[in-house]
Amino acid sequence: MNKKDLRAFIRMQKGMFSVEQLQNMSDDIIRRLMAHPRIKNANAILMYYSLDDEVNTHAAVDQLVSLGKRVLLPAVISDTEMELRCYEGPKDLEGGFFHIMEPVGRRFDDYDQIDVAVVPGMGFDGRMNRLGRGRGYYDRMLPKLTRAYKIGICFDFQKMPGIPTEENDVKVDEVL
Repeated sequence: MNKKDLRAFIRMQKGMFSVEQLQNMSDDIIRRLMAHPRIKNANAILMYYSLDDEVNTHAAVDQLVSLGKRVLLPAVISDTEMELRCYEGPKDLEGGFFHIMEPVGRRFDDYDQIDVAVVPGMGFDGRMNRLGRGRGYYDRMLPKLTRAYKIGICFDFQKMPGIPTEENDVKVDEVL
């Protein structure tokens, strides 16, 4: 399958579940993420504020802040770029570029300080390849995170036997 067909297939699979079912499936993934040694030992963590059809990260984002971690969230600033912003609590969120809740905190661009990046994806394969939503935001940003350990998180049905890759696609280090 090509990337477009894989995305359509995964969207169809996501549509078979209610938001509540996806939330229930998210709970175990987030528990494993929060118990991960890399997360426990990290000072600065790049997270994402999930959409309804993604592993729900909302409580984890706030829990990481309460644990004293520096939490960074991406904010889309154009058709091709996103930037990172500091997140200190729900007051730092508002509807963004694609009507996604995004941070309005101060900009963060000291990428070498990021210990862990938690990365969403439409799908992942056993070779740690990631299939994004097709706009390339993460593929342009992740190479800047030269020190960060990259953890992809997804539902079991998003694990694919193989994902077609291109030169600019960025692998993750681990998938939960």
